[in-house]
Amino acid sequence: MPNARPLVCRLALAAVCLLAAATGALAQGFSLEQVLSSPFPSEPVASKQGDKLAWAFDDRGRRNVWIAEAPQWRARQLTRYAQDDGQELTDLIFSADGRYVAYTRGGGKNQSGEVPNPTSDPAGARQEVWVADARTGAVARIGEGDSPFFTTTNDAVLFSREDHLWSAPVVGGKERKLFEMRGNVNGAAWSPDGSALAFSSGRGDHAFIAVYEPRSNRIRTIQASVDRDISPRWSADGRRLAFVRLFNVSDTLTAERERVQPWSIWIVNAATGEGREVWKSGSTWMESFSGFGAAAIEWAANDRLVFASEKDGWRHLYSISASGGEATLLTPGDYEVENVTATPDKTALVFSSNKGDVDRRHLFRIPVEGGEVRQITSGDGIEMYPVVLAGGRQLAYFHSTARDPLMPFVASIDGTGARQLAPQVLPKDFPSAQLVEPEQVIFKAADGLEIHGQLFKPRGASGKVPAVIFTHGGPVRQMLLGWHYLYYYHNTYAFNQYLASRGYEVLSVNYRSGIGYGRAFREAKGRGPRGASEYQDIVAAGKYLRSRAEVDDKKIGLWGGSYGGYLTAMGLARNSDMFAAGVDLHGVHDWSQRVGGAPWATGDLARLGRESSPIVSVDKWKSPVLLIHGDDDRNVAFSQTVMLVRRLRDQNVEFEQLVFPDEVHDFLRHEHWLRAYHAASDFFDKHLKR
Repeated sequence: MPNARPLVCRLALAAVCLLAAATGALAQGFSLEQVLSSPFPSEPVASKQGDKLAWAFDDRGRRNVWIAEAPQWRARQLTRYAQDDGQELTDLIFSADGRYVAYTRGGGKNQSGEVPNPTSDPAGARQEVWVADARTGAVARIGEGDSPFFTTTNDAVLFSREDHLWSAPVVGGKERKLFEMRGNVNGAAWSPDGSALAFSSGRGDHAFIAVYEPRSNRIRTIQASVDRDISPRWSADGRRLAFVRLFNVSDTLTAERERVQPWSIWIVNAATGEGREVWKSGSTWMESFSGFGAAAIEWAANDRLVFASEKDGWRHLYSISASGGEATLLTPGDYEVENVTATPDKTALVFSSNKGDVDRRHLFRIPVEGGEVRQITSGDGIEMYPVVLAGGRQLAYFHSTARDPLMPFVASIDGTGARQLAPQVLPKDFPSAQLVEPEQVIFKAADGLEIHGQLFKPRGASGKVPAVIFTHGGPVRQMLLGWHYLYYYHNTYAFNQYLASRGYEVLSVNYRSGIGYGRAFREAKGRGPRGASEYQDIVAAGKYLRSRAEVDDKKIGLWGGSYGGYLTAMGLARNSDMFAAGVDLHGVHDWSQRVGGAPWATGDLARLGRESSPIVSVDKWKSPVLLIHGDDDRNVAFSQTVMLVRRLRDQNVEFEQLVFPDEVHDFLRHEHWLRAYHAASDFFDKHLKR
């Protein structure tokens, strides 16, 4: 046997194989490909009659429209896109008669006018509006743009292109710009009879509500002022418009607090423009308008308006008579309201919330005039995105648990008789039974603030185990005790489960500046570029893991993306003595160079922003890091990673890099998620298991 090895070598090799097999039983319960194989649902929408439901499924990068119809609600695939091509599918909407579904395919342009093209296709990529026949699945291209909606007569589709509205026939015909007007067209909505189109015309530091009348080809502005008017809403009879007014005030953002943005609700006569303010916020920080805290107004039954406010420190629903008076608090308590929809008769609202279950979501119902908040769903699951069907008798929503990924469900309006709409889409080898149930843990930061986390404990582990802290992005996000309802965090939850299957103890941290725990927590003083106050929550998480008997306190790593990448880099830069390795996906590394809405570019704020950044502590950075970034990132500039690498090289810090040419922030290709997470897993194995 010319290739035979000496006996001692064969015995040594056998011992190594037995050891590998023993550890492999723990480490390889399932593959990364398996745990990331669940199709992710999004964009749920019902037809006007409530007899059809459509949504999008992202099945390993193959994005398609699905549909289910009353009364059986059997789910079927409507479109047939078959490639992991990185082209998003969003903005689903039915025509008024329910015959067609319009949608946007492809992402928006970056500052250079480029549409995302993560496959580097030589032909380029486009963002386009398409229409699918709800009966046959036949599709037709409408035109370049996004945000489609139909005319009330169902014969044409309107869509946005370069901040203006365009129109094209549903079946053949030439597209045309609907009208010409200065500014950006936002929030357009047809009057109930289709005779007029209301919209907000953005003009930079102010905005007008305007009405376009196609028959007379006339545009009228409504109650024009120096303020910013947004979110026009028609009354059921089409005679009145309600809108939100954001006051132009001189208050500015400081390191100590947010910019105060007072706001009000107006109702006007749609024909004459005459009207008045029916509600006005206070001028305090808590009552201020915010992107998360104050939703667009909606008309409800009995001539009432529904809106959201954080005046008591939590995102709650209120209603008020269209004639004015005191607003009624509909949802009192220490919890947040999300995903609000109305019953067809507009007498009640259905919403998702963490009421009574702070680290999950369930569905609730409340009359628009006030009364008892009734719980529809409960238990250890997560329910989001309610859609009322069948004249108010049924309800669709997305549901997940710790082991079962997010899927569309339908139930009676009271939550009974729930069943999954598309069980056939989940791969047979999806490892639900092998997943762990994360445990809620609560620990305190150095300043005494309570911080919530989810602890993933590896099964069958013995002795000391390595650990990893996960920090989410946003930061206006909350990680939950189950599969997440956002695509990015659906993927991160899968990776945390994968790490646990490989013998890591994983702690996902809901640090201050996230949602779910009230406005004071979300807008905590000194956070981010104002002083990095949330970093103490990450240090507290590290100390918590060190206190656990089963954790090897010398083998604790960090990982996260975006804002989570920032906190990962902060940990490595400030506390390499605590954190042995990190994986930083598209993180912010110098706030003073951040381009975006926050004014951290000049003066004292810029200096504070830089002092609150990882870049100033690189001289203390000792632990190895894996940097992952797409170079067409529209959220965090690729230059943030370039700049950090220069400093790491100067300090001889060990780093690895994985760069995705032409990829954006929230990776558009499934292949890239797999490559990123495989690289991250290998990196942690290399540095935390040796």
